[in-house]
Amino acid sequence: MAFRPVFLRTASVAALVLASPALAQTAAEDVAPATDSTVTQVGETPDAAPSEGDIVVTGVRGSIVGALNVRREATQIVDSVVAEDVGKLPDNNVVEALQRITGVQITDRAGGEAATVTIRGLTDPLTTLNGRNIFTAAGTSFALQDISANLVKQVDVYKTRSADQIETGLAGQIDVKTRRPLDFDGFAISGLARGIYSELADEINPNVALLVSNRWETGIGDIGLLVNGSYSRYKYRNQNLQAGAMVPFATETPPDGSGLTPLQRIFPGDRNENWTPGLDRGLPTAPGSTLNINGVDVPYYLSRDAIISSDLYGERERPSVNAALQWAPNDRSVYTAEVFYTGFRGKTANSLHFSFADWWGDLPTPVGSSFELYDGTNIIKSRRAGSVAGFNSGDYATNKTDSFVYALNGQWDVADRGKISADVAYQNSTNETSFFAIRTDRGPLDLDVDFNAGGGLPAYSFGNQEVLTDPSAWTVGNLFDSGTKNKGSALTVMLDGEYSWDEGFLRRIKAGFRYDNRDADSYVRDQGAGALTRPNPAFNPALPIGADNPERLPIYLSEFAQGTPFTNSGFFDGRADVPTSWVIADPRTMDKDAVRTLYRAVAPGLLLSDQLSFGQVFGINEINTAAYIVADGEVELFGRPLQLQGGVRYVMIDTDYDYFDRGANFARTSVSTGSEKFLPSFTARYGITDNLRIRFNYGETLRRPAFGDLNPNRVLTGDLSRIGFGTGTSGTATLGATHSKNMDLALEWYFERNSAIYVTGFHREIEGLVVPLTIREFIPNNYLPRNETYTENFNITRPVNASDGVLKGVELGLTYFPTYLPGPLDGLGFTGSATILDSEQTIPVTNTQGEIVGETTSSFFGVSKLSYNATLAYDKGPIGARLSYIWRKGFLQSNEARSFANPIGFWRRPEKSLDLQLTWNVTDDIGVTFDAVNLTKAKQQNYYKFEDAGGPEQFNSSTLLLDRTFALGVRFSM
Repeated sequence: MAFRPVFLRTASVAALVLASPALAQTAAEDVAPATDSTVTQVGETPDAAPSEGDIVVTGVRGSIVGALNVRREATQIVDSVVAEDVGKLPDNNVVEALQRITGVQITDRAGGEAATVTIRGLTDPLTTLNGRNIFTAAGTSFALQDISANLVKQVDVYKTRSADQIETGLAGQIDVKTRRPLDFDGFAISGLARGIYSELADEINPNVALLVSNRWETGIGDIGLLVNGSYSRYKYRNQNLQAGAMVPFATETPPDGSGLTPLQRIFPGDRNENWTPGLDRGLPTAPGSTLNINGVDVPYYLSRDAIISSDLYGERERPSVNAALQWAPNDRSVYTAEVFYTGFRGKTANSLHFSFADWWGDLPTPVGSSFELYDGTNIIKSRRAGSVAGFNSGDYATNKTDSFVYALNGQWDVADRGKISADVAYQNSTNETSFFAIRTDRGPLDLDVDFNAGGGLPAYSFGNQEVLTDPSAWTVGNLFDSGTKNKGSALTVMLDGEYSWDEGFLRRIKAGFRYDNRDADSYVRDQGAGALTRPNPAFNPALPIGADNPERLPIYLSEFAQGTPFTNSGFFDGRADVPTSWVIADPRTMDKDAVRTLYRAVAPGLLLSDQLSFGQVFGINEINTAAYIVADGEVELFGRPLQLQGGVRYVMIDTDYDYFDRGANFARTSVSTGSEKFLPSFTARYGITDNLRIRFNYGETLRRPAFGDLNPNRVLTGDLSRIGFGTGTSGTATLGATHSKNMDLALEWYFERNSAIYVTGFHREIEGLVVPLTIREFIPNNYLPRNETYTENFNITRPVNASDGVLKGVELGLTYFPTYLPGPLDGLGFTGSATILDSEQTIPVTNTQGEIVGETTSSFFGVSKLSYNATLAYDKGPIGARLSYIWRKGFLQSNEARSFANPIGFWRRPEKSLDLQLTWNVTDDIGVTFDAVNLTKAKQQNYYKFEDAGGPEQFNSSTLLLDRTFALGVRFSM
C-alpha cells in the first residue's frame, strides 16, 4: 500500500495537546504496533478493521474513544492513552497518565507525582520511544516520569508481545510516541501554560510548552520540520512520620537469675544467643511469651526502638525538547531525522528528627504504670521513658540527568506489496548525584509516646519541647559526604522488511535484524567523619579522661560558623500529635569545602585527601544481537476469517564486565558471559460476529539483570543496632536472565460505535526470578569510620536466580457512551476497568551458612490482588469534564532486613486517588483547563505483616502525606 499520511485536525483546542491530531475511526495507520523499527506512517489498514465511516471525534470523548480504537485495530493486546489523555487528564507526567489503563498500577507517589508503574503486577515494563529502547545513564531501564506529558502524541501499553518486538520486559512494553511534522497538513503552532499549586509545599509551579511545525511541498517532495519543547518546575514537600522497628524488653518484674532490670532492652547477643532477629513472623506476640536468658525463661514485651519524623523540601526541573525533520520525496518513501532530549534537575533538603525510645533507665514509678499494652498481646502501645537520646540530621541531595536520542529512519514501499524499514539510533545519558549531611546530637529528654494513636499515626512529645528548636542545645556530630556518577551510551541498528498477499493462506511475511552495542559505567565517592569537637584548654593529661577531665569539647550548633541553622514549621500540622518544628544544620547555606576542611583538621585521616574523587564501581559493554521472522495467515472458519500470526525471535547477548572493589582500593575484576535464546510467539484473532472478537496470544519474554546486581563486590554496614552482626550487599556476576512464558485470551464486544466491553484472562509462568539470598560471613579487620563500629560478622545479601513463580489474573474493561440520553445529559459517558491478580513464587530458605535447606512461598512484591479505576466523562459544547477514581488493594511491598523482632514482610495499605479535570473552550483556538489531583488527601501508609502475624493496627510503620494539587492552565492553537 502506498504511503498515505493521516492529516486529522480538530476544531476545538480543548481536544489538543499542543495541536495533536484527533484519532479518527479509520486512522488505522496511526495505531500500528511498535516493532523493532520506529512507529511510522507507512502501514496498511488491518484486515479486521470495522467499517464505521469517516468520523472525527474530538474532546474528552474523542480521547477515550481513540484509545478504544487502538485496542480494536492492534494485533496484540494493547491499551493506549492518546494525545488528549496525556495532556488533558489531571496528570503531570506519563506515569500518572497510564493509571487509568486496564491492568496498570502505579505507586510511589511522593513529591506530588507517581514514579513507579507496574503492568499486571510486574514492575519491569520495557520502555521504548518511537519503538526504540531507551535507558537512563548506567541503568537498564528509563525513568518514564522524566518524559514530559506535553511532548507525547500517544502511549501504547502492550500486554502481549510478538517476535518482531524487543524481547525484554516481563511486564510488557510501554511505547511512547512523539509528534512528527507530516502528522500536520501545514503550519501549526500551539502551546500551553499552567500553574500547578502544591498544597503541602504552598508553592505555585510553572508548566509550559510550545510546538511549532510546518510542511512544504517542494520540487523534491514534501518536507516537514517540527520543534516541540517543554519545561516544568515543581517544588514539593514530603512529610513522613514513622514508628521504629520492634525489639524485646524485659517486663516490669524480670525473674531472678535473668540479670535484667525492669523494662531493659534485650539485645540478641554477639551470637544471637538471646533471640534471633528477622524471623519471618517476628517474635511471638502472645501474652507471657518468653526468651531463654542465661538459662532462665524470661517473659518479654515487644516495643518500638525509635520514633522518626522526616520533613523533606524538594524541587525538580524537567526541560525537554523533541525535534523532527521529515522528507517524503514521493508517495512510496519517507525519511525521518529526529532528536529527543530530556533532562532532570533535582534538589532535596531533608530535615530529619530521630529520637530513640528504647532506654530503660530513669523510668517513672511504679514502672507498671509507665506503659500500656494492646489487649491480648505482649506489645507495648504507649509508654513513658526517661533520658532518651536523639539526633537531627540536615540532609542535602542533588540529582542531575541529561539524556539524548539521535535517530535516522527510512521507510520504503517496494513494488506493490513490499516494505523496508531501516533505523539507526545513538543515545547518550549521564547522571550525577551528591549527598551532604551533618548530624546534630542533643542531651537526654523524657519521652511520652503512643506508637499508634489512631489511623496508623504515632503521637509523641518531650518533657522539654523547647530544646528541639534551640541551636545551643545541639552539638555538631557526624559528617556524611557522598556522590555517584553514571553514564551510558548505545548504538542501535535495526532493519525490517515484509511482503504481503491479498489471497491464499499466507498473507504476510516479515523479518528483521537488530544490533545493539551498549556501554555503561558507574562511579562513586563516599567519605565521612565523626563528631566535630575542639581541644579542651583545661585538659590535664595527668588525670584520667572522664566527665570531669574531657580531652575534647563538643561544638554546639549555635557556635558552628558554617551556614545558618534552619527550623522547619508546620510538620503534620493538625494531622498528628507530634512536634511540628526542630532545628538542623542546613547544608544549603554552607560553604561545603570549608566544612570538609574543618572536619579534616579536627579528625585527620577520616576524610580522603581529595574529598571529591570518584572511584569506578563497574564498566560494562553488552552487545545484543537479535533476528526474527513473523508470518501472518488467514483461513475461513464458519464463514468468517480466522487470522493467525506466528513467529520466532533469536537473541544472542555477549557481555564484558569490569568490576572494581571499593573495599580493596578499587581493584579490578573482569568477567565475560554469553547467552542465546529462541523466543516463539503465536497470535490468533477471530471475529465471531462483526462486533464480537476473540483473540489468543502466546509469547516468551526475558528480564535481563540490572548491571548493579551483577557487581560481586561487597558494601558493608557495621553493627549499628548491637544485634551481633553487621550487614552488607553484593551482586552476583553469574546472574542470568529471567524467562517468562505468557498466555492471554481476550473476548471483546464492540456493542456500539463508541462503546465496548472486554475481558482478558492471562497466565505467566516465570523461571529464574531473582530473590535475595543472605549468607553469614566472617570478615576480619573491618573498622568502618563512617559508622564508628568494628564488626567482623556480616550478613551479606546477594541476588540469585533461585525462584520460580506463576502470575495469573483477569482484566475487565468497559467504555460506554450512550446515544439515547436527553438534552444536557447527552455527552455523558463512562470508562472503567478492574484487574484481579493472583501470584505465587518460591522463596529459598537458608541456614546461616547460606545453604538452601528448603523453600517457602510468597506473593510477588508489588502485586495488588484487586485494583480498579472508574472515570465519569462529559463532553458537550464548550465544556469537557472528567472525574476519575483509582483504587488498589494493599500489597506486599518488600521484605525488610532481618535485624529486628517484627515480621519481615513490609506491606502497603490500599492506595486511592480522586482526580478532576475541567475544560472550557473559550473559542475554537483557546481553551482554559482546571485540574485537581488527590482531592481526598489520601495518605501512603506501610505496616509489618506476615500471613497471620502482624497488621496495620499493632504493626504500623510509616505514614507519608500525599500532595493535593490544583492546576489552572490556558491552551492555544493557531
